[in-house]
Amino acid sequence: MAHNPHTPQPHQGPQDHDPAGSTQMFQAFVNDDSAARRSTPAATQGAGSRTGLIVGVVAAAVVVIAAVAWLALG
Repeated sequence: MAHNPHTPQPHQGPQDHDPAGSTQMFQAFVNDDSAARRSTPAATQGAGSRTGLIVGVVAAAVVVIAAVAWLALG
């Protein structure tokens, strides 16, 4: 019979390692998240450019609506 690693196996002593690596991946995620929170100046710059992008999109939408209205009435 073939060995299937996903089926429950009888306990054969203590296992200290994580075979799936989920603990290491979680630890890397937590460490990466805390490093991102410490760099607040970059977050504020991103918020400023995001606001400018939103204003630009709204302005473009107003121009397009005005052009359509001008063509419809003209």
